[in-house]
Amino acid sequence: MELQSVVLVDGVRSPFAKGGRGGFAATRLDDIAVTVLKALLARNPKLDPNEIEEIGVGNVGGVAEFAGLAGNHIGRLAGLPESVCSFDVSRQCGSSMESLHRIAQSIMVGATEVGISMGAERMGRQLGGAAAEGNRITEFNTDRHDMTPLQRNMASDHAASFSQPIPDFILDSDPVLSMTQTAQNVADTYNLTREQLDGFAVESHRKYGEALAAGFYDDELVPYETEKPVMNDDGSVDLSQHGEKILVSQDEGYRAGTNMETLATLGPVKGIKSYGDRDLMITAGNSCPTNDGVTAALIMSEAKAKGLGLEPLARIIGFGVAGVKPQLMGLGPVPATRKALANAGITADQLDRVEFNEAFAAQVIPSMAELGIPLEKVNVNGGSVAIGHPLGATGTRLVHTLGREMKRSGAKYGLATQCIGAGMGISTILESV
Repeated sequence: MELQSVVLVDGVRSPFAKGGRGGFAATRLDDIAVTVLKALLARNPKLDPNEIEEIGVGNVGGVAEFAGLAGNHIGRLAGLPESVCSFDVSRQCGSSMESLHRIAQSIMVGATEVGISMGAERMGRQLGGAAAEGNRITEFNTDRHDMTPLQRNMASDHAASFSQPIPDFILDSDPVLSMTQTAQNVADTYNLTREQLDGFAVESHRKYGEALAAGFYDDELVPYETEKPVMNDDGSVDLSQHGEKILVSQDEGYRAGTNMETLATLGPVKGIKSYGDRDLMITAGNSCPTNDGVTAALIMSEAKAKGLGLEPLARIIGFGVAGVKPQLMGLGPVPATRKALANAGITADQLDRVEFNEAFAAQVIPSMAELGIPLEKVNVNGGSVAIGHPLGATGTRLVHTLGREMKRSGAKYGLATQCIGAGMGISTILESV
């Protein structure tokens, strides 16, 4: 069977608001998602909605309004016909990229012609999980020394994928850790310094600010009018009150003028420790913020795009998902990217642009070094430290932001990649059309 060529036609997203306290704190996630989907459809009038066959929605934390199939719910509210099928997927932070993979692979084998990959996350109002439990989970797990035999086997199973040997003090730690603890573990393993991490964060904000001023993000952002959240004294949202009308039009995590001096004043994130007795380096300044947001991307066969007269952003040519030690979750992009490159039939030195999810500066720096990719190619328009990371929604953003940057710069090959909680990575390779 001959595989079909698959293209990324377009992508849009909501601004990424501060999780639980920003512009979307009093707004239903499905309302935001419907607005984003309608914007994507309106931008592509040559596509008859009846030709859309599938909507996949990536989500991690769950919200009450997504009690059923999120894709069906969003699609019907956006006016799509009942013939459009849907699925929901959760692969932690890689959820919407996983959605994109499944749709693209279905198109490749001829089972589907047109699909939409979405991601939607409301980190301020998740159904249980770490966000609801606060630091109690972190404090409990990082203090544990009573691992089960299975956990000890997981911890002692050395991986040959990385050049840097993993210290015994990390291998002896509990593999069920907070994400910030895993970032500290990576920093310990690679002997990173606080100055390196803060310097990376400063650059993320600088590049994002320059791209924003140049209008790079104008084409992907869908402004949303809502009500300003009314906050209680304890920091929670009073949903019984109606605030003034506001327009959420920009990402709320960006801090103009971020510099080394400002970041140096921030203390480490609560609940982490250095098993190697090194300085605690993971701070709110060199990590991504928590966010609320929605993303969407239109994918179809290249033949279909040509038939409709649509000009794609890029061709989707490679996929990779791989597991790593849970204690070093942030290194997941390394084996995932190696798999994706092999799947695409290219090598790392052929990559011109990389969109790497900046969950933590501590994991981007060593991951790119392991892959031999210079940081000059990475996140040239800023990354998630500045933009934000609404968990399951980020993957689709990475891919369509990459496609737009490749189109702008004339790049031939690009990589979108991210780490995944519990010890995985996921990667997508794009090629210019």
